[in-house]
Amino acid sequence: MASIDVTILGAGAFGLGIAWACARRGARVRVVDPGGVGAGASGGVVGALAPHVPEAWNEKKAFQFESLDMGEAFWGEVAEVSGLSPGYARTGRLQPLADAAAVSLAQARAGTARALWQGRYAWEVIAAEGAPWEPQSASGMLVRDDLTARIHPRRACAALAGAIRARGGEIVETAEMQGVVVHATGWQGFDALNTAFGRQVGVGVKGQAALLSYAAPDAPQLFADALHIVPHEDGTVAIGSTTERDFDDPASTDAQLDAVIARARAAFPVLSEAPVIARWAGVRPRARSRAPMLGEHPLHPGQFIANGGFKIGFGMAPKVAEVMADLVLEGRDAIPASFKPGASLPPGQEEAIPRRPDGPQDGQEGASPLGLRPHPRSLRAQ
Repeated sequence: MASIDVTILGAGAFGLGIAWACARRGARVRVVDPGGVGAGASGGVVGALAPHVPEAWNEKKAFQFESLDMGEAFWGEVAEVSGLSPGYARTGRLQPLADAAAVSLAQARAGTARALWQGRYAWEVIAAEGAPWEPQSASGMLVRDDLTARIHPRRACAALAGAIRARGGEIVETAEMQGVVVHATGWQGFDALNTAFGRQVGVGVKGQAALLSYAAPDAPQLFADALHIVPHEDGTVAIGSTTERDFDDPASTDAQLDAVIARARAAFPVLSEAPVIARWAGVRPRARSRAPMLGEHPLHPGQFIANGGFKIGFGMAPKVAEVMADLVLEGRDAIPASFKPGASLPPGQEEAIPRRPDGPQDGQEGASPLGLRPHPRSLRAQ
């Protein structure tokens, strides 16, 4: 058996995405997860790939925009190689505007969106038509954007796993660590960091969501009353989700989800008779910085971490996969400063992160751990 170049611990959106990005560049990869593919938060049901508001631009919003822009090519290639649909489609999103002030603000954001989204996507204010698949709007106006996309989380994980295997990668429940190691272990992966640094570096936030039987596969997402309504290609609609910092059972659903379902039916009468066919609960990993935690592992010299996807893990996955593959395979560090592990560590302890002797400086190329070159096909949309 050939030796392994990269071992990824964790078979969620980040772990599988990084494994795929490494495999498509020629690395021999192994993904290890005792729970199997998509066993954690990445096995959810919602799959909203929605951008931040186009204003107060920062490196997190810019990174997310680049990742969402990459989505069509990234997931298209995964589908092509695996022969499985990840349920991806850029269907857009509708949001209601409460009053004249909200309409004015949204119109101003249309201009900033043109600049910040590089003229590639639109954020526009339109009149509500009273159609069944629309949010109810007190002002009679809606925001429509065409950057928002959707993914079917479980199918996306299965498609990534299929693409990795098609490129000769392994996905196993247990195995020894070989080659370069990347920890993409979700909320429980923060436990050792919290203990080592004596404070909360990262935390798990529980979410509950539901899947309804209602066919609207080509319809845009709806967002209102802090609810995501996401139509999937398989004739279902996902609604979610709760945000629970305190919980006893990470996998149970309860009255909090009942309340979400009731709010969704009230806000979107088109779903009032749609039966609930599945209920889901899981715990999303959130770093203290609230950005993904990417880079050299604070506790394991020569190893790496990719964690903290929280609610935007699938939206961030294409770009996270790219920059982590750059770092792991080429020694090139293009990770934003606010995403580095040090951004979530206690003040003054950033230097506690162990460094490889030949580790690259930010923004520079360093000694490549594997000497592999980038894949010639860009994932960015042309």
